[in-house]
Amino acid sequence: MTLHTLTTPAISKKSETKLFVAPLLNRIKKESKQEFVEMQQTFDLMGWGELPDELKIEIYDDVRFMVQELKGYYSSCDQFVQQRRNTVHFWVSSFQDGICSLEAAIKALKVKSLA
Repeated sequence: MTLHTLTTPAISKKSETKLFVAPLLNRIKKESKQEFVEMQQTFDLMGWGELPDELKIEIYDDVRFMVQELKGYYSSCDQFVQQRRNTVHFWVSSFQDGICSLEAAIKALKVKSLA
């Protein structure tokens, strides 16, 4: 088969999808690694680097939003945001000091769904 300038080679759907998905997946993987490193550094700076992963997962969003606010992405003066932050600090400190168990801290910090 001879290709002419006006004809385009037939690209199968599978290879077309692969051409689109591969760079996207690589970008997601790279961003995920960067975010993981950044969050681990944040936990270390807060003195929370040695927390069990279960507790880190539970407070991940709280810490991420604290970092975003410190970076100047937004500012929150909401009393409920401050109350949540105080709660996170209280339960993490209580766990670190041996006052409560991991299960108790996770249960206290779990965000209840509205549904």
